[in-house]
Amino acid sequence: MPDPVPGTADADGPDASPASTPTPRFDRLDALRGLAMVWMTVFHFCFDLSYFKVILADFYRDPFWTWQRSGIVSLFLLCAGMGQAVALSQGQTAYRFWRRWGQIMGCALLVSIGSWWMFPRSYISFGVLHGMALMLILVRFGFSRLPAAALWALGAVAVALPFLVADPFFDTRTTNWVGLVTRKPLTEDYVPILPWLGPMLWGCALMRIESVRAWFTRPLVPALRPLSAMGRWSLSYYMLHQPVMIGALMGARHFGWL
Repeated sequence: MPDPVPGTADADGPDASPASTPTPRFDRLDALRGLAMVWMTVFHFCFDLSYFKVILADFYRDPFWTWQRSGIVSLFLLCAGMGQAVALSQGQTAYRFWRRWGQIMGCALLVSIGSWWMFPRSYISFGVLHGMALMLILVRFGFSRLPAAALWALGAVAVALPFLVADPFFDTRTTNWVGLVTRKPLTEDYVPILPWLGPMLWGCALMRIESVRAWFTRPLVPALRPLSAMGRWSLSYYMLHQPVMIGALMGARHFGWL
């Protein structure tokens, strides 16, 4: 799901808060986030078609779909990490951070409630927005103080750790948010701290490289401006796109078009 993904620190769209001073946006970063949103939309639409039995696809075991999900989540979290690096370098206020964090956490709760209504056995207890909310706090108030080399190394540790360490203690809904599970939980979306903190730390480190930061500050070609505009409203879009698509498919089924 701020600036950056369904999860940085500013509100979607222009910042109109009297308690903060508007800062320049990185249009190329917005466009990269917008690209992730387009990819996510196509993925979710195919999932919905499978749910309504319009197509046959195994989104839980087929590598074609599972690897796409990993790529989409990784790209979102990479953008979130880059967004945090930008926000901190621009002196983002605590007010703006906590305002955005509250929006993300509120949307995470709505996702849990909505998924419980639709998938009572596999509702989302710790999905991408839940993970994003916790990881943003860890990065903002902890990891961002470390040098870039440490961020690269810790990101690699975070990605590798779930493959090296696992314990049944982490298999419950109250502990699986850590990520050191022995089996994947029955849930429609699962983005634990490990390994997913890794891409966010890498994004934070990546934006500290002067040449990378300079590339993201360059003007955006006109053809990509729609992606940039889309990326500025990432959280709002994330919350609305599935209800709209599911509603449209339910309507199509009602009228016999599916």
